Amino acid sequence: MGKPKSSTQTMPERNKSNGLYFRDGKCRIDYILVYRKSNPQTEKREVFERNIRAEGLHMEKESSLINSDIIFVKLHAPWEVLGRYAEQMNVRMPFRRKIYYLPRRYKFMSRIDKQISSFRRWLPKKPMRLDKETLPDLEENDCYTAPFSQQRIHHFIIHNKDTFFNNATRSRIVHHILQRIKYEEGKNKIGLNRLLTNGSYEAAFPLHEGGYRSKNSIRTHGAENHRHLLYECWASWGVWYKYQPLDLVRRYFGEKIGLYFAWLGWYTGMLFPAAFIGLFVFLYGVITLDHCQVSKEVCQATDIIMCPVCDKYCPFMRLSDSCVYAKVTHLFDNGATVFFAVFMAVWATVFLEFWKRRRAVIAYDWDLIDWEEEEEEIRPQFEAKYSKKERMNPISGKPEPYQAFADKCSRLVVSASGIFFMICVVIAAVFGIVIYRVVTVSTFAAFKWALIRNNSQVATTGTAVCINFCIIMLLNVLYEKVALLLTNLEQPRTESEWENSFTLKMFLFQFVNLNSSTFYIAFFLGRFTGHPGAYLRLINRWRLEECHPSGCLIDLCMQMGIIMVLKQTWNNFMELGYPLIQNWWTRRKVRQEHGPERKISFPQWEKDYNLQPMNAYGLFDEYLEMILQFGFTTIFVAAFPLAPLLALLNNIIEIRLDAYKFVTQWRRPLASRAKDIGIWYGILEGIGILSVITNAFVIAITSDFIPRLVYAYKYGPCAGQGEAGQKCMVGYVNASLSVFRISDFENRSEPESDGSEFSGTPLKYCRYRDYRDPPHSLVPYGYTLQFWHVLAARLAFIIVFEHLVFCIKHLISYLIPDLPKDLRDRMRREKYLIQEMMYEAELERLQKERKERKKNGKAHHNEWP
Repeated sequence: MGKPKSSTQTMPERNKSNGLYFRDGKCRIDYILVYRKSNPQTEKREVFERNIRAEGLHMEKESSLINSDIIFVKLHAPWEVLGRYAEQMNVRMPFRRKIYYLPRRYKFMSRIDKQISSFRRWLPKKPMRLDKETLPDLEENDCYTAPFSQQRIHHFIIHNKDTFFNNATRSRIVHHILQRIKYEEGKNKIGLNRLLTNGSYEAAFPLHEGGYRSKNSIRTHGAENHRHLLYECWASWGVWYKYQPLDLVRRYFGEKIGLYFAWLGWYTGMLFPAAFIGLFVFLYGVITLDHCQVSKEVCQATDIIMCPVCDKYCPFMRLSDSCVYAKVTHLFDNGATVFFAVFMAVWATVFLEFWKRRRAVIAYDWDLIDWEEEEEEIRPQFEAKYSKKERMNPISGKPEPYQAFADKCSRLVVSASGIFFMICVVIAAVFGIVIYRVVTVSTFAAFKWALIRNNSQVATTGTAVCINFCIIMLLNVLYEKVALLLTNLEQPRTESEWENSFTLKMFLFQFVNLNSSTFYIAFFLGRFTGHPGAYLRLINRWRLEECHPSGCLIDLCMQMGIIMVLKQTWNNFMELGYPLIQNWWTRRKVRQEHGPERKISFPQWEKDYNLQPMNAYGLFDEYLEMILQFGFTTIFVAAFPLAPLLALLNNIIEIRLDAYKFVTQWRRPLASRAKDIGIWYGILEGIGILSVITNAFVIAITSDFIPRLVYAYKYGPCAGQGEAGQKCMVGYVNASLSVFRISDFENRSEPESDGSEFSGTPLKYCRYRDYRDPPHSLVPYGYTLQFWHVLAARLAFIIVFEHLVFCIKHLISYLIPDLPKDLRDRMRREKYLIQEMMYEAELERLQKERKERKKNGKAHHNEWP
């Protein structure tokens, strides 16, 4: 009898030491509130805490070890409170294990399965799968669940009342209670959020389940807690190639965060084929580089002298000087580019359609299929603004604040005007970059260093992209403040409406900010420059920038590559670097105050308080970063096939960075439920549609694919033969260049050099990229017939490409069902089994009642009223 007694005594002692329980070592801490003694809102806190006790929650207070002014309020929900509120919140709990069945298979298919399984024995085991022995048995995933009911408590699987509700569910229930407790008399004076807003409490958070590190190896001694397990098998860099333990993530952080990581993992996995095909397109360009007739002609064109690309200071140059750029352009602009653009448009559709299926499976496994969000509470700001006007809620039948239609429309108009103004600011910033490019081309052309002087256009593009990146990052800070101001001006009724409105504004601002300069380079750079002798100018002063002799695609590639690499590097640094530095600074202050020699053993609540709180906008920053990257990966992918590969490499790092941040650097966020990724799915669909249009225009307008095709079939040596090989491209470079008489230059455009360094005598003619008549024709410098053929072919390609790809996208979305067949069968079988179980349970209840009546001696005819 003594042995069990000693063991029961050691358990509370162990619980006291780990900082997860009250002083008695029996009551688990479900939630922490933090306030300062010096805070003047004492009366509100006292009323609030008195009402907390009245709800049945247990409370215990503790002073901070490093600052006696900070008080921690520990809350514990006993079984009776958990059961009562779990029933009110419709928390689904396991009540019977699932019965899996094998679908009927034909003999032929079973033989094939046997052959495949015998072949798999010779293959190595999947290295990406996690070892199942290290993961806990999450039994609720293998059980049918139903909304918790105290009347039918005997139907639920309850091994231990202390562990029946997991920690995330317990903290969610306590948070639900705290949001409905009054702190002053009055119908609007309720809720923890308002006390956090007015400063009555400094922080409120659930506890992490202990430390994430252990002295002992997880392989020999096992995991000490779920946080330690998540760190070892998810947040550690050593497992970067393994699948994520999504069920464990969901159990620890809740469905909303679990769905984010499920989506991020699915997106990363889908990037593998896109990255492989993009790399193949790039390698195809490398392999076919020596056989490309166009780049050969450019490299051999030592006798073709090109006109200067800027006024006065830019010299004449041989076409062969741009040999390197012509070869680099071929790496991205080759025969496989069109195929890759079609592939990526289809890939975006397949990605979204299969995500629907994946989400359906996750929603089924996590019991989100029948879950509906409860009616949201009205935002305090909305109540304060419109508390004088009330009307009956058609759902609840209770009076609630009402916003007049005219007031709502006027606020939306002002908000839309603000959005339009900010987009104009972006366009002005892009215009400033255009002026910078125009001015610095001449500056770099007159530079002392020969390296910069000879590569003035590349130097201009590179510096402009870096400056543009700095402007993007500065404007992002301004956009966040403007989006907050405009969203609060709209006065959304509920938190989800506020979140959707803010998300849409921020995405729109960031998307325009990040891509506006890329759109300029892709579709406007070099398109409206005029021609030598009649250049178009900004404010009748600055000559518009021309494309490089090898085309504008090289500028677009540089823009994409530099912005994508810099943006992803900066985001990763800010995501992990900022909380690391903040937490390091907090630890440093503690060491300075208490001395480096004294080691303080902090309880868990104090350790968590010293961590960084989760972002004020939840998962917004994480989603926004990935959605903008998705835009880069799809919208201009025809110009930069390596974008999916860069995105894949970044995302492999991103998953572990986010996991490390959630497990080690942030306080534990409240576990909240969600059925999908929300408004982001609609944004992804919009980006998928936009990508089809932009890629069609990039191939038709920015690249030389269409002019080469027209030349091969209409003007080249194979004209009329229906061929388009490299032999058919002989003479293309000469045919794509027009002739200009140097004496026709304007005074302000005339170069300082006369070109005598090329042939010993002053040049009479130079060449430029365009399809125009020579100076001695009837209409000098008028468009040739080839120009109109190329223009017609470009327009025809855009129409055919868009219609073809959109048809394929719609066909794929129609053919791929949103629910997998086996999942549909499982759901139907579960519905059938639940009906059977409910019928059996009701039958048992009726039989018991009948037996009781017989015992009491009541007659059967008394049953009918």
